[in-house]
Amino acid sequence: MFPQHTNTIKMSKYDSNFMREALVVAQEAYENLEVPVGCVFVLNNDTIIARGRNKPNESYNATRHAEIEAIDIILNEHDRSVFRNVDLYVTVEPCVMCASALRQIGIRHVYFGCGNDKFGGNGSVFNINTDARLDTNQSKGYPSEGGYFHEEAILMLRKFYIRENKHGEL
Repeated sequence: MFPQHTNTIKMSKYDSNFMREALVVAQEAYENLEVPVGCVFVLNNDTIIARGRNKPNESYNATRHAEIEAIDIILNEHDRSVFRNVDLYVTVEPCVMCASALRQIGIRHVYFGCGNDKFGGNGSVFNINTDARLDTNQSKGYPSEGGYFHEEAILMLRKFYIRENKHGEL
């Protein structure tokens, strides 16, 4: 008799400790004069495999969002297939660019703090994460939930925007 194949893919499960860690990373962005967005990518509900924070101001590259920074780290160390077992915890809803990147890499689940009323790609403005018109052989949608540590994420953004941001004037 052949052994039965067991599915090693775990279901996503929210853990507030990972959102707290994303807030720590967002604080690092704030301290480096960046919009305070931070994220962590978590493998199998228990291991952080990458942290990312916004770096557009210091890099002079508007595409260097927290999610993109962390995705680059992961792809340097893992095969793209790892994302099937990875959840993202991010302090602010992914923008359209990041939501699309997350869809293309096949992220398992996204948990975010506050919505992104101007550029949100996971429900606030667009539904990049679930729009069936975007399905391809390589890309299917992903579930996304917001509102985790919402107040903390909002307060961090407010704190940033009340101080002078010289890069924002360019």
